[in-house]
Amino acid sequence: MVESTSLEAHGVSAPLDGPVIAELGGDGKLNRGAIAWAIFEGGRDPYVILITIYIFLPYVSSVLVGDPIRGQEVVSRYAQILGWTVMATAPFLGASIDKLGRRKILLGVIVGLMVPIIGAMWFAKPGGVLSVPVIMGLWAAATLLFNYSEVLHNSLLVRAAGLRGAHKASGLALALGNAASVVMLAFTAWAFALPGKVPWSWVPHAPLFGLDPATAEPQRVVALIAAGSLALGAIPLFLFTPDAPSTGVPLLSAVRSGVADLIAMIRTVRRYKDAVVYLVSRMFFVDGMNAILVYAGVYATGVMKWGPLEMLTYGILLSITAAIGGLAARGLDAALGPKNALRLQITMAILGNLALLGMTPTRILYLWSFDPHAHPAMWAGPVFRTLPEWVFILIGFSNSIFISGQYASSRTILTRLTPPAQAGAFFGVYALAGVATSWLAPTLVNWGTQATHSQQGGFAMIPVLLTVGLVGLAFVKGGGREP
Repeated sequence: MVESTSLEAHGVSAPLDGPVIAELGGDGKLNRGAIAWAIFEGGRDPYVILITIYIFLPYVSSVLVGDPIRGQEVVSRYAQILGWTVMATAPFLGASIDKLGRRKILLGVIVGLMVPIIGAMWFAKPGGVLSVPVIMGLWAAATLLFNYSEVLHNSLLVRAAGLRGAHKASGLALALGNAASVVMLAFTAWAFALPGKVPWSWVPHAPLFGLDPATAEPQRVVALIAAGSLALGAIPLFLFTPDAPSTGVPLLSAVRSGVADLIAMIRTVRRYKDAVVYLVSRMFFVDGMNAILVYAGVYATGVMKWGPLEMLTYGILLSITAAIGGLAARGLDAALGPKNALRLQITMAILGNLALLGMTPTRILYLWSFDPHAHPAMWAGPVFRTLPEWVFILIGFSNSIFISGQYASSRTILTRLTPPAQAGAFFGVYALAGVATSWLAPTLVNWGTQATHSQQGGFAMIPVLLTVGLVGLAFVKGGGREP
């Protein structure tokens, strides 16, 4: 998930010039266009939580593929193809945005494609007409369009909120995305996963709308929820958020000019050694962080043998702790400086992932075996009744806090390493670096899974990427605590 800043959001282009700054400065207050801009992100982001991380992809991996190890290979293969496609196309879309002018028409086309594609995942039932390759193709297409929508949506931020209000709109959007995701996970658990499994009076006796667990409808319904959320969240944006004026520049001319700007940005950045070293390091550690998010649900489903109710609860808990991590990053940046904060966050993510590799339902942190039949349940609830499960969850808490904080600290350190006059160029390359190696982690995870015939072998590739990024940070000068 890409988080926008006032500089980054203008698009992958040169810094804003004086007249544009004067036109878009604003008074710092959020008008209905800015609020509508934030609502769009609140409606769009549940796709990542419901479909990619916690519910749908783990369902495909464990149920439709039928073998968690083979399922992780399948997810990795399609994520690898997706990464190549994003790397080859998204930077050029970003570089061409300002030349094309209007964004909302193209964004409308993308949303118009995403909604039915996401909704079609509802038909991914066991033994149904949709094969696993078709289902994964739908996911890859929807996720590719999601990436394009981020580029276009981010580029509207300054138009919607002005430079002075951009950080407020961006923060509101992030909060709405987190809140909407938690609410939808909680609703799905209450309405479809808990019924019939607990005697609680406030839970329906059977899944709402007659959904049948035998055909995995409680898992598949998240596709309809995510599609509906996106469609509803898009309406205010198209009604109230102002678009950029038309430039009249033809598409091919805009792309050529955008590519020239992209090359100029890279040449500009090359003159600043520490920033270059940081951006290269970030390509590795951010790819590792993103991989943790993509594979977290698939890994937990296969290794811990969790079902949809466990995954819904796990998603709710980790979404809440991720929000805490984003807030805590501000304090870490101030206390340690963004570079040291980032080093701490990456180190903790490495340790957390190494710890996950030592977890199974019958083993804790490599060393301690655990017999669930020989130990009483830790509580009488419907999920997470054993000690290994709670240790796994606590490790997940740590990962979500430090991974979320890393995204915030990553931006802060760049502001300390770059001259203000070149901020637009550096944030443009920052956005480019975020997708340049998006294929690498899926490739390594796929290779590791196949080579070891285990999910742990694939997941073990992620700390390698994090370590490369962490070592690279040691060669970056600057980014310390402000006096």
